[in-house]
Amino acid sequence: MSTTAQDSAMMRRAIDLALARMGETWPNPAVGCVIVQDGDVVSEAATAPGGRPHAEEQAVPAAGDAAKGATAYVTMEPCGARSSGRTSCSHFLAHAGVSRVVVAAVDPSPFASGRGVERLRQAGLTVETGLLADDAAVLYEGYLHRLETGRPMVRISPDGQGFDARLAVSPKADLVTELKRLG
Repeated sequence: MSTTAQDSAMMRRAIDLALARMGETWPNPAVGCVIVQDGDVVSEAATAPGGRPHAEEQAVPAAGDAAKGATAYVTMEPCGARSSGRTSCSHFLAHAGVSRVVVAAVDPSPFASGRGVERLRQAGLTVETGLLADDAAVLYEGYLHRLETGRPMVRISPDGQGFDARLAVSPKADLVTELKRLG
């Protein structure tokens, strides 16, 4: 199938949902999911704080019967298996009767790594990948870094002025002294 303006708009919405959760979903990436039936959004969700439940895990039940024959727009490949042993997101989508899944980015983790897309296709769903992949890439930079290195990604402001973190220090403590103490 060819990509339509609606496909792009719905994936943009899914990306926006995920962006709103960035930094809150560790150890999982922030994922957005929008389920559309006959041009209307019937449900949408993003990965919950703490990484569970996943976006699809929330959006599918919220869609109810409207998920049958619908298109799901997901910013990252739905998981094909779960480390917790819980039901995978690819199973949720297929079992709900979704007919088409549009994915921005394929997940390189050992719990997806093409397995989610494969399971969806085996269940008879149409799966398209790569829509707005460059726009979604910012969502997964830190996640991919952690998968590759085992370490979190930390960014430092080039001008040395940016500091975006929380410190567990007494409100009476001197910030400069505490920062020096931390090294």
